[in-house]
Amino acid sequence: MEKKFKLGVIGAGFMATAIIKGALKASILSPEDVIVSDPNEISLDKMAKNGVCVTQSNLEVASNSEFVLFAIKPQNLSQVLESIKSAHDCKFISIMAGVRKEKIKNYFPLTKIARCMPNTPCAIGSGAVGLDVSDFSDDEDIQFIVKLFDSLASVVMVNEDKLNAVTGVSGSAPAYFYLFLKGIIDAGVQNGLTEEQAKVLATSTMIGAGKMVLNNDDKSLDELINAVCSKGGTTIEAVKVYENERLSNITLNAINACVKRATELEKL
Repeated sequence: MEKKFKLGVIGAGFMATAIIKGALKASILSPEDVIVSDPNEISLDKMAKNGVCVTQSNLEVASNSEFVLFAIKPQNLSQVLESIKSAHDCKFISIMAGVRKEKIKNYFPLTKIARCMPNTPCAIGSGAVGLDVSDFSDDEDIQFIVKLFDSLASVVMVNEDKLNAVTGVSGSAPAYFYLFLKGIIDAGVQNGLTEEQAKVLATSTMIGAGKMVLNNDDKSLDELINAVCSKGGTTIEAVKVYENERLSNITLNAINACVKRATELEKL
């Protein structure tokens, strides 16, 4: 049975808004292709400004959409699944952290489910997404799901068992970079710069350094580090401190803690 909407979205929060706006901007979807549900009328009013259809009924979304995107908090999943259990012929996409496909298949055992882990920079079209589409075999379905996220992020294809690692490396990583950036800005202020001066210098450098990595595939990270360091110069002194304080070990321990928590959430 042909569905009225190409994409139905359950949840009208930050990430749902980012995905819908990205898809509309890239012309992957038109507003009439999308329906969104949420219990919050204010959130729906904001979403309606994008020209999409809105409703408070999850079942209306699931019954009338070819693909249904779960953009909700994991603790609300059981309630949402109960509300749509009479829907048929759905293909699901989940952006919920710590929720394995099998939990959804307890309600919909025959459905195909794609799982992905986006991050907050998706909201400005500069995100990163780990995506599992292993349930799908139809090329048209796979291409639609990939394009949906490719419009706002760099997409890396992984199997579901790698998504917790994606959570640690990119899903949660904006917070790590903000924390590191805050330390650099604070140090700049302590050394005489204004906060705004330090913020512009440090943030622009972080963005530029990331682009240097992506645009120099022929160079390793060690080579890029050495290109900034000169013997007896200034950079090497800072790098020595990071090495002595074992920055790499601190980073590894932090990401391992994040991945461990993601694994624990899957078991709840």
